[in-house]
Amino acid sequence: MQLLTPEDLYTLEKYSGMRAEFRTQVMAHKKPRHIALGPNATLYFEDRLTMQYQIQEILRIEKVFEREGILEELEAYNPLIPNGSNLKATFMLEYPDAEERKVALGRLIGIDKLLWIRIDGFDKVFAITNEDLERETEDKTSSVHFARFEFSDEMVNAAKSGATISMGVDHDNYTHVIDHLPGANRDALINDFD
Repeated sequence: MQLLTPEDLYTLEKYSGMRAEFRTQVMAHKKPRHIALGPNATLYFEDRLTMQYQIQEILRIEKVFEREGILEELEAYNPLIPNGSNLKATFMLEYPDAEERKVALGRLIGIDKLLWIRIDGFDKVFAITNEDLERETEDKTSSVHFARFEFSDEMVNAAKSGATISMGVDHDNYTHVIDHLPGANRDALINDFD
């Protein structure tokens, strides 16, 4: 996927007029890209469109229209766009109750490094996480992590040819496996290999 440039973004004025329609389009696009790993963990797979929406929203909220500010946002969010050999996701640990969340984050240190995706016929590919900054302490992990899964050409070709995709997390205190990624989810992720 190509990275976003300032020319790919809408002006604040244009975006204001089309925001509702664009948001509807993006929310429909995002739906099969959200994959729950059990009751409290979700992978939100990112791509060029999800990042364009994120950037457009930030520019709108912060009323950024100068090129320097736009370039800063592109620099921050372009790394979350897959490049054809990987999948990129925001990994969230979601506990609505604050006290339960605090306890869980203390028990789930290292969970981000135990996320994996497997293309049938190959070994698990574990996530490379938080390349921008460390997101956990010795006492707790963060509720938000950024993950990159790198695949060989052979794995990508197998996935494009129909190989089953499974994914999961192997933490001692939180284990969940999806043996066979459903069609809509699978199709959404396969597009990221283009």
